[in-house]
Amino acid sequence: MKDFLQLTPIQQNILVASIMGDGEITKIYRNSRRKNHSYREHFGIQQEEYRKWKISFFNEFLYITPKSQCVRSRSMPLFTSLYPHFYREDGTKQIPLSLLSYCTLPHFLAVLYMDDGSLCISSRVNKRKKRIYLTPHIYLYLQCYSHNELPQLQRHILKHFHIAFQLSQRKDGKGMILKTTCVKDTFLFLDIIFNVTNTCPSMHYKTNWNERLKLESMKWKHKYPNFDIVVSSSERYKPYSSEEIKLIKQMKQNGMSIKEIASALQRSYWSIVYKWREIQRYDI
Repeated sequence: MKDFLQLTPIQQNILVASIMGDGEITKIYRNSRRKNHSYREHFGIQQEEYRKWKISFFNEFLYITPKSQCVRSRSMPLFTSLYPHFYREDGTKQIPLSLLSYCTLPHFLAVLYMDDGSLCISSRVNKRKKRIYLTPHIYLYLQCYSHNELPQLQRHILKHFHIAFQLSQRKDGKGMILKTTCVKDTFLFLDIIFNVTNTCPSMHYKTNWNERLKLESMKWKHKYPNFDIVVSSSERYKPYSSEEIKLIKQMKQNGMSIKEIASALQRSYWSIVYKWREIQRYDI
């Protein structure tokens, strides 16, 4: 664990999410001359920009091999020490429960989602009122993990990020995924990861609600040009403007509580909590 603890908190969060998601720690086979494990992550060409964004946090030891379309590392003691946290003795993947206490930054949720998640939008067409109702949901496709492990991840996300995911059945993998069923949780999720994902334009189709809504609206307007698009609680998710950030700073300096600031800005309580933490951390 010494090597893991020497990483920055952001690197810890991104690396754990990556190994849980699309990445893997390679095995050391019998008679191999390698003494340590390494990291590997396959990707399609359409996700190359996202992988470049990810390795920008690890310039000292992660790199891309274009021909094989992989993110790789050299063999390192870091991955040897991490291997038993992510894999059982039979080589199957497991959620690293002992490492989750380190995973409390938005970067953890952002990378887990960009690796293995999607923004799904359910729709309902009311032809009488000429309206199309859109409701967004966050899905985390973690069906490679057992139904005994996922509730522990579910509780971790609720405790540290205050987002309620529900278990949902699937026919593939081990039969379970996590998804948001409440619109409030969907927009809070996007709000929490926004400052991380906003620097990765290639993934905005699933992380930037405003851009995704434009695409979705164009699709429905093509089919029903005279219908209105109505989004469930769309006012809940708006990126913070520079003016709002200045107001938050001023209100905190004047001694206002988070609850009072949330009421004044018409934002959710937890949205202000996370924005204030980011302001303090990065001095926005």
